[in-house]
Amino acid sequence: MKRYFGLVIAIAALLLGGCAGTPQREVSLAQEVLGPKTGRVGVAMTPLPKADTQFPGAYCLLCLAAASLANSTLTSHVQTLPTEDVSRLKGEIAGLITGKGMKAHVIEESIDLDALPEFGTKGPDIALKDFSSLRRKYDIDKLVVISIHRLGVVRSYSAYFPTSDPHGAIGGLGYMIDLASNRYEWYQPMGVTKSVDGEWDEPPKFPGVTNAYFQAVEAGRDMLLKPFSN
Repeated sequence: MKRYFGLVIAIAALLLGGCAGTPQREVSLAQEVLGPKTGRVGVAMTPLPKADTQFPGAYCLLCLAAASLANSTLTSHVQTLPTEDVSRLKGEIAGLITGKGMKAHVIEESIDLDALPEFGTKGPDIALKDFSSLRRKYDIDKLVVISIHRLGVVRSYSAYFPTSDPHGAIGGLGYMIDLASNRYEWYQPMGVTKSVDGEWDEPPKFPGVTNAYFQAVEAGRDMLLKPFSN
């Protein structure tokens, strides 16, 4: 239950935070950005969540508890699903960058965005966090970050009552920072849900839900890889 209560707080914070400033727009990755004169590109990820279930719409504590109990077997299965296809994204992006004749460096450790200071200058396409310390730390000129905040299965609720079958889901964003200017040169939100083909309530392995999860992950991966493979 604590996990779901934390989700409610996080959603409220995002909504309130969105009122305070203009949301970052999407920024397409221009092909001239990736060229022989680009310099060294670091590729990193923020901490990757484990696969889990989420029940949007069941926001009161009792609603969340009821949804959690009703889907406990499904949740136990989803929590066993692998995430390696997501975690290897940074290596694959680095490979695509190297294939264009540039130098790429895979940053093995996760990037803790909360540990970065705020950037002093505000403006269009300028990151709120100051990434300049990573330029010195990793000897890089640009930084690609993959940040995943949703991974697993979602099932919509209206208070106590489900309003959909479970869907495989992945959500997050990818972006590239020019570390000299702290400006986004690529910014792409990513969100994918995949419905189950046929019956979903087949415990304990839930093959239909499992397949939908892998389909969502593959579609999300494609969205983040495509700008570097053009």
